[in-house]
Amino acid sequence: MRKNIAIFASGNGTNFEAIASAIQKNKINAKLAFLLCDKPNAFVLKRANKLKVRAILVDRDDFCSKEDFERAIIYSLEEADINLVILAGFMRLLSRKFVKKYKNRIMNIHPSLLPAFKGAHAICDAFNSGAKVTGVTVHFVDEKVDHGPIILQERLNIEQNDTVVTLENRIHRLEHKIYPQAVNLFLSGKLKVFGRKVLKA
Repeated sequence: MRKNIAIFASGNGTNFEAIASAIQKNKINAKLAFLLCDKPNAFVLKRANKLKVRAILVDRDDFCSKEDFERAIIYSLEEADINLVILAGFMRLLSRKFVKKYKNRIMNIHPSLLPAFKGAHAICDAFNSGAKVTGVTVHFVDEKVDHGPIILQERLNIEQNDTVVTLENRIHRLEHKIYPQAVNLFLSGKLKVFGRKVLKA
């Protein structure tokens, strides 16, 4: 039986499109139940419409508290019997309570080789640091920012002629490659988490 996944995104949505397209091409054996977005003007909503993926808008401004906001999200997840939540540029920090409820079932992608270059400006930070190597990390989400058990990492050399823009484009292409791979590992049941370690069967 195919498992149900939901993708959370707040912005442009290229990782959403990469995963949704992989599902539609049967490269990922799952049902994409919905896209959840917290920004009414996010471009990812147009991508969802183009791909005929159900989109749910949960605008934080419509709720009095973070608890109410997350309660609405959990309602949608439970209604659709979601097995895996995929964060694809979702610019909200999830509460400890939310993360605990979906422990090792929330996946995130970060544009660096964690633990290096945490935060929202990882690509610029790596470029400006003079580093020769950066990369992409897919990890399970825990209560800390850009933390949690690492599922996959792939290195990327920072070339002499790179600019921030060219590096960003190359990072995004790498994200679109390894995020579907990580999702497939989860869906196949090959991931076993022991503390902060992920073993692949």
